[in-house]
Amino acid sequence: MNILITGASGYIGSQLVHLLRKKNEELTQPSKIIATDLRETPAYDLDEFTEHVRMDVRSEDISVLMKEKAIDTVVHLATIVTPGKKSNREFEYSVDVLGTENVLQACVESNVKRIIISSSGAAYGYHADNPEWINEDTALRGNEEFAYSDHKRIVEEMLEMYREKHPGLEQVIFRIGAILGKGVDNQITKLFEKRYLLGITGSDSPFVFIWDEDVIGCMVKGIYGEEVGIYNVAGDGTLTIDQIAEKLNKKVVRIPAWLIKGTLFILKRLRLTQYGEEQVNFLRYRPVLLNERLKNEFDYIPTYTTEEVFDMVMNHKKTWKSG
Repeated sequence: MNILITGASGYIGSQLVHLLRKKNEELTQPSKIIATDLRETPAYDLDEFTEHVRMDVRSEDISVLMKEKAIDTVVHLATIVTPGKKSNREFEYSVDVLGTENVLQACVESNVKRIIISSSGAAYGYHADNPEWINEDTALRGNEEFAYSDHKRIVEEMLEMYREKHPGLEQVIFRIGAILGKGVDNQITKLFEKRYLLGITGSDSPFVFIWDEDVIGCMVKGIYGEEVGIYNVAGDGTLTIDQIAEKLNKKVVRIPAWLIKGTLFILKRLRLTQYGEEQVNFLRYRPVLLNERLKNEFDYIPTYTTEEVFDMVMNHKKTWKSG
């Protein structure tokens, strides 16, 4: 098997490369791993079966690379999860949407057999009328004002079109919940580092968490297994913002949504933060992912529940602890 990974030097990508290298030690015919990323220096070790190629997912060269390396499986991870202060919507769209379109077209041109896609629960959107539990048949609405969510929705619509026009390209799509792990550092984990936890008046802000190693485990199974389809990737159960605060021995400060929106609106336009008023719905109407299809059809049981993975990471993260 010849596997190409985009975004391989990212947090999930580098762990995936590491695990695939370990799996190669068990195989009589090791897989060839072509790890691509914009970064020149790889975030993983190389060996005779692992090659690093500096590559932009928007480049036409990715099709040439797939043909040259006879790629049969692609893991597409390249996306902009947390944009920097100098980022802009046009650039994010070019990577998230146009980059994915380029990868899909290259897969078709190169007769790739299977593509594994890291989507997100954000594709469902952050809406007041979201179901209490969201399954894979729930409509994907995204949020136009929230680039990451909107782009994941657009990408999934594109994937549906490719399933109809190019059924020979197998798809495994993972709609991933909030990832937690000892090394995870993102806008969600930063919420828990504050002296007080921010709550939105009238909202419990339920979170579903998934262990980072379970995300990698799902991807490896997606590469080597036979199952195709769309799967929510999340642990069992939820934790509300109040339950999280109790575990961290912190208080929840609840602020009206209109006040936070107004403040973020001003701060973003003064370029004092990269976060805008869309973050209010990100906290207020969190999609709660049901993982029954993952367990029953994909046959993957997450190692930890939402609460268990939070407790494990909490005991490791000194920055979360109340002073």
